[in-house]
Amino acid sequence: MRLVPGLRKGTSVDTITRALEYNKRGLIIPNMVMPGLVSGKAMPGHELVDLRSLGILPGIAGGANRNGFHTAADVVTRAADGTDLNDIWANFMALLNAVNQPRQNIINFLTFGVSNIVETVTQPGQGVDFEEASEFGLPVGSRIQPTYFQMGYTFKWYDLGSRYTWQYLADATTAMIDSVGNAAVEAYWRLLLNQVLKCLFNPTNLTATINGNNYNVYKFYNADGTVPPAYKNNTFTGSHTHYKTSGANSVLEAQDLDTMIIDDFTSHGYSQENGYTLVVMVNTALGNQIRNFRSAVNAVQAVGGNYGRYDFVPAAPQPGQILPQTTQVFGQSQVPGTLGGLTVIGNYGPLLIVVDDYMPTDYLASFATGGPDNLQNPIGLRQHANTNLRGLRLVKGRNPDYPLIDSYWVTGFGTGVRQRGGAIIMQLSSSGTYTVPTIYA
Repeated sequence: MRLVPGLRKGTSVDTITRALEYNKRGLIIPNMVMPGLVSGKAMPGHELVDLRSLGILPGIAGGANRNGFHTAADVVTRAADGTDLNDIWANFMALLNAVNQPRQNIINFLTFGVSNIVETVTQPGQGVDFEEASEFGLPVGSRIQPTYFQMGYTFKWYDLGSRYTWQYLADATTAMIDSVGNAAVEAYWRLLLNQVLKCLFNPTNLTATINGNNYNVYKFYNADGTVPPAYKNNTFTGSHTHYKTSGANSVLEAQDLDTMIIDDFTSHGYSQENGYTLVVMVNTALGNQIRNFRSAVNAVQAVGGNYGRYDFVPAAPQPGQILPQTTQVFGQSQVPGTLGGLTVIGNYGPLLIVVDDYMPTDYLASFATGGPDNLQNPIGLRQHANTNLRGLRLVKGRNPDYPLIDSYWVTGFGTGVRQRGGAIIMQLSSSGTYTVPTIYA
């Protein structure tokens, strides 16, 4: 005779019959193990919850089923509002494809994508010269001796656990689940921008270990002994630095832009004539000060006697200004009010003045850019050599059939400076010593 599950061997037929009769009446025999396959009508107040109405199929709340395994039907398949979780996963994948295409506007013009984890940079050596020809003998052979140095880029992995447990998914609506995904995307952009700006504002060189070897990760010229290459008749020393202070006082003056930024960029060859756009990024408060800069010709109009070589000219969509009848704007048309999404309030000579409140108080970040994601941009943005591991990714949880549960977000990238003369940071301070802004230390 085949035993009923839950009964001991040798249990008599009468005992089984009596157990079934008691079960119908809602009673339990003391010390009696009831069969696992027997079910009766529940007593009032003890009815089973309809798990199907919650989007959960039986098995998730009662532990393993009688075969000892959870099946695919044991997990939550829909959000509380009925949306299929696989549809939500597909939407997240579409979101990430959109996120990984463009980059934030500041990052676009400051960085370029790095394809090599280590770069060998050539600095030209001393040039060659012609000699006066002679009818006797041969001319001296020319030989160029460039110098080389290798530079690397940092790289780190970052992750963020979304932890979409089945308990959360059972009660969450699609909007709630989407809000978690949107928060992760916002955190990614914030992390990426912060790391790029830390590379911009912090002058300390770093070291990256790549394939077991250590490589220098350089910042902009920082008096580390590197001698910038000569440009035309301009030569430099190993103490040259692009991290400066205003010196005499902590108030921004038009002449600071003339000498500390325009002249320095030009001496290295970063100019409009060579295909660069020169940008000065400041916060709103400093932008309002620059609006008042006037040239020496119009010194009488300068606020507080603050004048330099050029007049600040507002960009095309900026609010108009009333000028004296004898004053004319000549030599250029008004610049556009945007630079790839960045807000341009106008120009001071060759400098586009961009206002963005990501810039810390009392700091000016000026840089030469060749355009969005251009090799002429100053900062290299390194991503993984495997293209499938670039950008922001959402990694599936342990159960591939239900990828949202236990999923997490992951990204990896690093930075480094290739164009060491391509940016100049100025702090408004009379101390004479540059200090890193706290927010980007």
